[in-house]
This record gives sequence, C-alpha cells and structure tokens, in this order.
Amino acid sequence: MKEAIQKFLTHLARERHFSPRTGEAYRIDLLQFCDHLSGQMGRVPPPPEVDRAAVRAFLGHLVRAGLKKRSIARKLTAVRSLFGYLSREGVVPGDPAAGLRSPKLERRLPQFLDEEEARMAVEMPYPEDAAGSRDRAMLELFYGGGIRLSELSGLDLDALSVETGTARVLGKGDKERIVPIGQKAAEALRLYLDRRSDLIPPGVPDERALFLNRRGRRLSDRGIQGIVSRRLLRTTGRRLSPHALRHTFATHLLNAGADLNAVKELLGHVSLSTTQVYTHVSVEHLKKVYRQAHPRA
Repeated sequence: MKEAIQKFLTHLARERHFSPRTGEAYRIDLLQFCDHLSGQMGRVPPPPEVDRAAVRAFLGHLVRAGLKKRSIARKLTAVRSLFGYLSREGVVPGDPAAGLRSPKLERRLPQFLDEEEARMAVEMPYPEDAAGSRDRAMLELFYGGGIRLSELSGLDLDALSVETGTARVLGKGDKERIVPIGQKAAEALRLYLDRRSDLIPPGVPDERALFLNRRGRRLSDRGIQGIVSRRLLRTTGRRLSPHALRHTFATHLLNAGADLNAVKELLGHVSLSTTQVYTHVSVEHLKKVYRQAHPRA
C-alpha cells in the first residue's frame, strides 16, 4: 500500500503538476488511512484487499475523532484519488470509495477587507529600509494583482515588468498568465527594487527571486504569510492570511461592476463556478449597505 501511495504521489507531481504543498497534504491523509487500516487489521493490506467497508470504517473513525466536515471530505477525496489512479493502472479492480458521499459542507464566504481596510493595510507606515519597502510591495502586489501566495513567492526578477505594470505568474497546474498589477503596486516595486540589494549579505551571490529574506535567499511561503498576516492584524485587528487580499481584489472588482469572466481570467480560475463565490460576497455587501442605509430595512 505504501509503495502504491508513493507511486501515486509521484504521478501527482510529475504528470498532474500538483504543488509540493498539495502533494504533502495527500501524503499525510493517505498515511493516516494506512495507520487506520493497520489498527483495524493488524497490518497494512495491499490495495486489492481494501474494500468499501474499510473506507466507511475510516470515515466513521474520523467522525468520532471530531474532525470537521471539510477535513473529512478532503481525506475522502485523497482516498478516492488514490484508488482511481490504481484502478486506471490495473492494480485494483475498482474504487472501494465509489458511491460514498462526502459530508455536506456549508459554503463559507471568503474573508475580505473593505476598501478603507485595504487602503490602510497597504499605506500604513513602513520602515524606510529594504525589508520595509519589500513588505509594502508584497501587500500592494497581493491586492493590486490578486495573485496567490505560491505565485508571489515564485516570482523571479525577469517575470516583472514595472514599465508595463504587469507580472508573469505561474499558477496551478504550471499554467502561466500575465496579470496587471496596478500603478500603486508598480511604484512600490520600483522603490523595493532600488533597495533590494541591501538584503543580500556580502559574499552571497544574487539570485533570480524577486522577494528576498534577510539572508539574501528567496522568501518562503511561510515567511511571506507571517509578514502579511502581522501587517493585516495591525490594521484590521483580524488574523487574516495573504489569501484575504486575493479575495479582496476580486470582491472590490465585482462591487465596482467588473465582468465576472474578466475576474475569472485575472484570478487564473479554470472554472467560472470557482469565481462565482465572489458574487455571493458582493450580494452580501449590498445587503449590508441596504440594511445600514434604508429606513425600512
């Protein structure tokens, strides 16, 4: 079973172009499934011996353990994906998870900032050094370009065109797209690029990465997340991830009348249904305005 899981993870990385983070999530979920099988059967069985009852028992175990519905649904997806792959490879006759229903999830509206919060977040006083200008540029780029965390951390110097106000990002599935970043983000990036070399210690060769840490190396996803979350906490009082700025980007565009298909392309979504969640956010925003302003609300 563990050998089959490793082959499946390699397939996800090489052929499906899943990100390392997604692959690691699948690995953790599938090894948890193995541990459950081992506890139930006294050993980890080969894939053909796993039946529907074994998968149902795993789901029941997760429910009794108090996991959230979303986590249970994610783990079931991992098991389904594994056995779907093994079935196509001829390792198992079929998917033992077929027909099992995922827990019904409540549709959560994404968190976003209102326009004043967004303005405060990007215009707050920053230290007038390389790190301060870097942090300002990152927030401006998240809000001005609506890009993902992994897309921002993966940006190289040659992917940025400050003159045209665009950036070339590598999205999910290694799909490349050009995104406009806005005048304010371009100005912040110019200032950062003037000071970027201050982040490179003597003797450390420069690298292609746009955003550097204090050791002159590419700033990691976790490093960016920590910086942005601390900045947003200071201005909003809420613990928000960088993704909240992507949600804010989409919501503000739609509130201002932008076309849904255009927002879909800017976000790099494959399906329009993924983008439509922001129309719900816009409706909720309109309802809030109505309740606050209309005398008979």
